[in-house]
Amino acid sequence: MAIFSLLVSMLKPLLWFLPLLVIVALLKSPSFKGMMGERSVRNLIGRRLDLTIYREFHDLTVPTEDGTTQIDHVYVSPFGILVIETKNMSGWIFGGKNQAQWTQTIYRNRNKFQNPLRQNYRHIKALEALLGLPANAFKSIVVFTGDCTFKTEMPDEVCTNSNLIEHIHSIDKRILSDEQISEICSRLDSVRLEPTRQTRREHIDHLKRRHRT
Repeated sequence: MAIFSLLVSMLKPLLWFLPLLVIVALLKSPSFKGMMGERSVRNLIGRRLDLTIYREFHDLTVPTEDGTTQIDHVYVSPFGILVIETKNMSGWIFGGKNQAQWTQTIYRNRNKFQNPLRQNYRHIKALEALLGLPANAFKSIVVFTGDCTFKTEMPDEVCTNSNLIEHIHSIDKRILSDEQISEICSRLDSVRLEPTRQTRREHIDHLKRRHRT
């Protein structure tokens, strides 16, 4: 009993440190970093673009033939449907349009991740099927937030936060009428799944099953 009391008295000063460790782990988690990246993009577009022209949908989970797909941002505009995939990453980024995997390098550490253009392609195909629209109605954008540097020439669809608005403004050919925009927004509102914890859990389970196969 004396030994137990001694251990408690020795460890008690360290108990304040445990919540700090939990907070640090949370801040470094991929899900938290992803959420912060998505929020930064949403805030940037909200400040710089006219949201009466660019109708916004965030954290959009929609059904597909084999499950669901989750899309970071969709903006419906006269210039097309902008489908935006966000990557909050630091370090050096290496990648090419036709590569299945890209590489993130931080000092001597290398991490492979899925080509985000392919990821966004699946998002667009799901929206094509749901909305009954041709491929040229959609504009794919992959935006990297965070302190990262591209070390290979990136495809035209890839940008960073610093030039995202300029990139969006470059998409300026009108292809959708006001009536089409209203119909598309109504359709997205009707088919989207509620952004609940259960929806996210089911979507993650679907991704795990797909990667296993």
